[in-house]
Amino acid sequence: MNLLLTVERHLRCQSVAPSRFGREVAGDPRFVFDLRRGREPRKITRDRVLAFIARTSVAPIRETVR
Repeated sequence: MNLLLTVERHLRCQSVAPSRFGREVAGDPRFVFDLRRGREPRKITRDRVLAFIARTSVAPIRETVR
């Protein structure tokens, strides 16, 4: 599963700035930027991000599996 691809797709589809998304989901405006640089969030954070995306998406977004 690739959390970053899921987050990037959500940002693009919802027209949300990365800093706003990070602040709302993780309380960290640098969250998405850190993901882009290789940050691996804890399972609880990953679950919170995916739940947020599921709640706020207009169309369902599935996490990409590689």
